[in-house]
Amino acid sequence: MLRRPASIFSQRMETTLKYRKGSYKDLEQLKKLGISSFGRFKPELSTVNWEKMKASLGNDATYTELLDKATAFVCTHGAAIVGMAFLVRSGNPTDLYPADTSYIRLVGVDPAFGGRGIAKTLTRHCIYHAGSSGEKTIMLHTSEMMDAARHIYESFGFKKTGEIGPRYGKRYRLYKLDTILP
Repeated sequence: MLRRPASIFSQRMETTLKYRKGSYKDLEQLKKLGISSFGRFKPELSTVNWEKMKASLGNDATYTELLDKATAFVCTHGAAIVGMAFLVRSGNPTDLYPADTSYIRLVGVDPAFGGRGIAKTLTRHCIYHAGSSGEKTIMLHTSEMMDAARHIYESFGFKKTGEIGPRYGKRYRLYKLDTILP
């Protein structure tokens, strides 16, 4: 028995996913996507920590600060943004990242579009862009509750370099990719 309807739908869905650079005009959609994509971790967080995370993800400043210093990559389905990732160029140090390193932030995918390789493709865009921009190193951090993300990063060759203090009540790991090909 053929299962055409599901297969045709899947193929049609895949061909309607498009990737582009994000911009300030995407701000409202980025905020909504941040809350929905990270919302799947709500059950693993205390109410207080979820509210802190949600407030940060829904805050204009979170995204405008990233857009000021990063290249945003988004995945769209029609007019809707269903995936995002930010590559912050070197020269923007934080308490986690030295000035001579670029880093990836806020890789998120709409839960309705999970399992389609969007996060992996967005990560690939970040790595390629870093290499073609002359970056030497990319870093990122991910939490103990984000196993799928860890597998994606490790598949690209990111290596765990340590752990950082708890954020939102969870342990976070720091990863680094030293060899970036343009």
